Amino acid sequence: MTDKQTPDSEDQALWAPVDPIRAGIAGRCPRCGEGRLFSGFLTVGRECSSCGLDYSYADAGDGPAVFVILIIGFIIVGLALWVEVTYSPTLLVHMLLWLPLTLILGLLSLRWIKGILLTLQYANKAAQGRLDRSE
Repeated sequence: MTDKQTPDSEDQALWAPVDPIRAGIAGRCPRCGEGRLFSGFLTVGRECSSCGLDYSYADAGDGPAVFVILIIGFIIVGLALWVEVTYSPTLLVHMLLWLPLTLILGLLSLRWIKGILLTLQYANKAAQGRLDRSE
């Protein structure tokens, strides 16, 4: 590879551009859009099985959890307040409604948001400085 040729120029030459939002929601590779991003429910794999992209750059940190808490918390609290003011159900009804809904929405959106953040990190070359220092 020459000095002017970077891994990103190779990506553009070999693989068509992938929409990072779609790839993140589907849990697919940010470079080729075909391989799996996750090896478990929230565990990022080592590399793409299709194109061989090394996922060691991927570090979402606490970002997905923060987004889930803010977004899902806003939705659940808003709905719970509306139900309380409109219908005044017992505490048991609130628990039966909001606990399962919070768990389901939280877990689903956590995977989606983590996938989106990781694919956006790749698309925007956010880890490029870290990759350059490791060489």
